[in-house]
Amino acid sequence: MNSKHTDRIRKIIGTLLLIFVLAIPFSAPIQQYLSIPDEIVTFNDQTPLQLPDLGENISMEVSDESTFAIDSSHFHAEAPGNNELIYEVAGFPIKRVNVNVLEEIQVIPGGQSIGVQLHTQGVLVVGHHLVNAEETALSPGEDADIQVGDIILNINGNPIEEMKDVKPYVEQAGKENNSLNVIIKRGQQKIETELTPELDDKDNEYKIGLYIRDAAAGIGTMTFHEPDSGKYGALGHVISDMDTNQPIEIHDGSIVRSSVNSIEKGNNGIPGEKQARFSNNSEQIGTITKNSPFGIFGKLDDEVKNGSYDEPMPVALSHEVEEGPAEILTVVEEEKVEAFDIEIVSSVPQKFPATKGMVVQITDPELLKHTGGIVQGMSGSPIIQNGKVVGAVTHVFVNDPTSGYGVHIEWMLNDAGINVNKETEEKAG
Repeated sequence: MNSKHTDRIRKIIGTLLLIFVLAIPFSAPIQQYLSIPDEIVTFNDQTPLQLPDLGENISMEVSDESTFAIDSSHFHAEAPGNNELIYEVAGFPIKRVNVNVLEEIQVIPGGQSIGVQLHTQGVLVVGHHLVNAEETALSPGEDADIQVGDIILNINGNPIEEMKDVKPYVEQAGKENNSLNVIIKRGQQKIETELTPELDDKDNEYKIGLYIRDAAAGIGTMTFHEPDSGKYGALGHVISDMDTNQPIEIHDGSIVRSSVNSIEKGNNGIPGEKQARFSNNSEQIGTITKNSPFGIFGKLDDEVKNGSYDEPMPVALSHEVEEGPAEILTVVEEEKVEAFDIEIVSSVPQKFPATKGMVVQITDPELLKHTGGIVQGMSGSPIIQNGKVVGAVTHVFVNDPTSGYGVHIEWMLNDAGINVNKETEEKAG
């Protein structure tokens, strides 16, 4: 047999092997095998769970049969916990799947418009200004290397809690021609510096050349609360200082009822905004103990109702969220919570906490008529799909106000102190 004939046979055999290899993924059994995940996470109330069936010759077993069972390709769980699902052929394992069954979690969705009042620990530096002293313009604060975003915690050994605490120290030091010993917080670092007030020729007052602020306020939307513990979550995103753009570190804070009196509609390039009323004397409905990338969290002082969805609802994990129709709860007039249609355009299953897990689009004609889409103050509006709370609206697309981002509810629950994996972690520990 000559070499040319041998090469031809090799090419034919190689081509047939290539066709065979390429065809494998498209065969039904292989496709079914590839569809089996390495891990399944579900809630106890959501079993029995349909599992991929690979045919008569392949059996399924569970490692712990005391509270878990397999019946006709369905996985049954009598209690939360971890298990292993094993696919076998003639007693030999060909696929192992970790199954994590979680304790059922139910929350009451919100939708109420809330006023947010924050108080920082110390006072926040939001800018510098010049002091006109003896024909020289200077900023004592800038000279002392106090930066925008720093928090003044202490002056001359005394804690600073609000803006009015600062002025007496400045006046006394100025009159006595002394410097102030100042402790500031910059990120996680505490820094000590000397600050010397200067007499402003124009105002005849001693000044330090710093703009400071001690409180912040705004509006947002309640996302959920847990009826038994009173824990709640709102906003769905961190509150940052409007001047420094840094997350506000909360010393204490509160949420109050607010009433929407008007809405400025959003247009391309300009986000809209809810205009709402609340005063510093408004009745507190809850405390704020945490300001995180996933919202604000704390505990309610009393039960709050939205008038539409006042019964506990199950929550969905990120991999359970589907592209398609859903609805949000929010307020467009006074304090009335209403449900409006939206579309979940995309949702990314997330194994680790991350913001912007969903893209949502407002489709409800009535809501578009009122707001033009997603507006400021709507952040935190709960997203409901298939009878479950799946997340919250967080951000609007500036160039398309009908659309924006949403956050998955499981990350808000974790930051509220409602640990989705609590039961599993307790068993593992």
